[in-house]
Amino acid sequence: MGLFAVVLGVIALIFVGGGAYLAVLGGSLYYLVSGLLFLVAAVLLFRGQRLGAWIFGLTLALTIIWAIWEVGFDGWALLPRLMIPVAFGIWLLLPWSQHALSGTLDLTKRVPFGAAGLIASTAVVSVALGAGLYAISAPSLPQDPRFQTGFGAYPTEPNGAAALGQTGADWPYFGGDQGGQKYTPLEEITLDNVENLEVAWSVDVGRIPANNSTPLKIDDSIYMCNGFSQAFALDAATGAERWTYDGSEGHGGTCRGVSYYKVPGMTGACAERVLYGTATAKLIALDARTGELCADFGEGGRVDLLVGMHDFEGKIIGGYYSITSAPTFVRGKVVVGGWVTDGQYWGEASGVIRAFDAVTGEMSWAWDLGRQDRTGLPPDGESYTVATPNSWAPAVADEELGLVYLPTGNATPDFFGGQRREFDDQFNSSVVALDAETGRLRWSFQTKHHDIWDHDVASPASLIDLPDASGTMRKALVQPTKAGEVFVLDRNTGEPIFPVTETPMPQDGVVPEERNSPTQPLSNSLPSFRMATLTEADMWGVSPFDQLYCRVKFKEARYEGTNTPPGLTPSIQTPSTFGAMNWGGVSVDPLRGIMVVNSNRFASYVQLLTRDEADARGAKPQGEWGDRREVGGLVAQANVPYAAAPYFWLTALNVPCIDPPYSYLSAVDLNTGKMLWTQPFGTSKGSGALGITLPFDWTMGTPTHGGSMITASGLVFIAAAKDNMLRAYELASGREVWKTELPAAGGAPISYTLDGKQYIAVVAGGQGAIQSRFSTKVVAFKLPD
Repeated sequence: MGLFAVVLGVIALIFVGGGAYLAVLGGSLYYLVSGLLFLVAAVLLFRGQRLGAWIFGLTLALTIIWAIWEVGFDGWALLPRLMIPVAFGIWLLLPWSQHALSGTLDLTKRVPFGAAGLIASTAVVSVALGAGLYAISAPSLPQDPRFQTGFGAYPTEPNGAAALGQTGADWPYFGGDQGGQKYTPLEEITLDNVENLEVAWSVDVGRIPANNSTPLKIDDSIYMCNGFSQAFALDAATGAERWTYDGSEGHGGTCRGVSYYKVPGMTGACAERVLYGTATAKLIALDARTGELCADFGEGGRVDLLVGMHDFEGKIIGGYYSITSAPTFVRGKVVVGGWVTDGQYWGEASGVIRAFDAVTGEMSWAWDLGRQDRTGLPPDGESYTVATPNSWAPAVADEELGLVYLPTGNATPDFFGGQRREFDDQFNSSVVALDAETGRLRWSFQTKHHDIWDHDVASPASLIDLPDASGTMRKALVQPTKAGEVFVLDRNTGEPIFPVTETPMPQDGVVPEERNSPTQPLSNSLPSFRMATLTEADMWGVSPFDQLYCRVKFKEARYEGTNTPPGLTPSIQTPSTFGAMNWGGVSVDPLRGIMVVNSNRFASYVQLLTRDEADARGAKPQGEWGDRREVGGLVAQANVPYAAAPYFWLTALNVPCIDPPYSYLSAVDLNTGKMLWTQPFGTSKGSGALGITLPFDWTMGTPTHGGSMITASGLVFIAAAKDNMLRAYELASGREVWKTELPAAGGAPISYTLDGKQYIAVVAGGQGAIQSRFSTKVVAFKLPD
């Protein structure tokens, strides 16, 4: 009993110290009060007095009441509140604990079943009181924006729209079709037989992670790239390698996919070609059959995308600009954006968008945000406008309209915008529609004004036709965002189809040199995935101690809900810098107008640092081919007054500071704007504190990164959760109907047919931001022969 009392006393002192500080900050009094009671109990138990057990039992009862009052009967939320107190209570019930206690205060003799009966009775009363308090307080809980439009019924009949020409035989584009719907008309795999899926083949594609790229399937071949700028052709039936091409030039990066182009009227070498961009900013064209460079494209099969890409000092610095998404084909042209390394310095390379002839590689046009009147190369000695917003995520196109739709990011750096120019603020965090023939701007829509939260648009759009009030089909564009909003726009004009409301936003804490937008656009006529506003009760951990730590950090920080601006004091950012929706985007059923969304729910802890503070912490730009840092840590932001320290908000045990779920899978009816269903996505398997992973398969909602795919048979396939599972869901209900474990988390699955069989294939490369495993595998599934 002595050791028990000492451990309880230590816990009590932590509660008293941390709880007193939390109370001073205006937080919950529970830790201070319970700490004092636990401390008294510990002293009495150390002396062997039974009164200590009674005081402990009273405190445990108060703990149960408080926990249920705060979070109801959410098991994950109750875990850190009750696990240790309940475990201590069970220890006190054991026979050797009872024998070690003395004293005359023993009410258990008057209760059936002795001490166990007393504890059970106390627990029942505590749960009842807690439930009553929760029921009283529940109506005041914050409204989750996922439910702001209410629920609708699954549309059993098609809405009259058509798919974008998919045959199902191939998967010729990153998103399945030119408009990025991620939909297949195939129906062989159904709700009735999906449980019979088995591995058709599995293949290694390099010595480093495959990076969750999305492969293409053309005829009997699969084409893809890995995270070292290596391109592959695989046999679609067996996975056997047909050719490989190494475009790395010794440097790795991110390659999310390749593009395929069949030259009209051409035969022979390179009549069919695979194009992709590399970490060293080369656009490469390969013969689809042999993997050899296309001699007629650029300079021997390559176009150097660093031409005209000097920084503000006139330098070209390797590793600061690369191609991170598959090029986009439209009207015989290949359109490319590029990624500019986050957070390094103002004056990095331009975010210019360029188009090249798909056969010759000659430049067709350039859209330079700072010089829109100039559509060619800069004059000698000049460069494209430096430090403009870039477009690093996949683009989509409408061949009929002759438009290409590109998501844009921020002008560097992300967390301070005082130096941004008028055109930077006009086009940051937007979707822009460019004329495929000329590169001229047709329209743009901004998803976040003067973005200082790194909420650049990281997801490709999806094109879909939707009926208007009269039943006439309207060409629509669906744009998900890191900020958690989904905007549905007319893809001819960029006008919102579902109303967008300019909503006042927090302004406190902005540094003097910054300007903060007074409002932000919210798509309140659709479900939003921006997260409900956090409260202290949302703080979490795997124990009461890290939960107490997170409560203290919550109260120390500035937080007024979404878009709390970064400043010199810490602020909490929701959604996080990783975003609610990232590059996986959404998938849509074009016939019924249903959108499937996998979204994240976690936060970042952000603080700006003065230049002196940044220098003292050693904050410097990465240097040529240095550590390609992204947000999630200290970034220098040189040439502006402030560096930034944006961290994913984790405890010292490497678990999030807010309670699960950390992601959702949802379906939305785009005809009505109603939510059809929504649920946590992913399980606890593979998660855990300090790198110790749980073997239990408990639903908790894990971070998610890749995208989903919908079949005409009413299935949703997705492999984007941290638990490394490929799952199939029923589109109509959200019911999970099949799952299998992959080597790592995957990108968006694809589907194709070969020899009359339907395949599901996925690149299972893993993703560091969601702390999944890594792998170099591509895996394909089919029904048994």
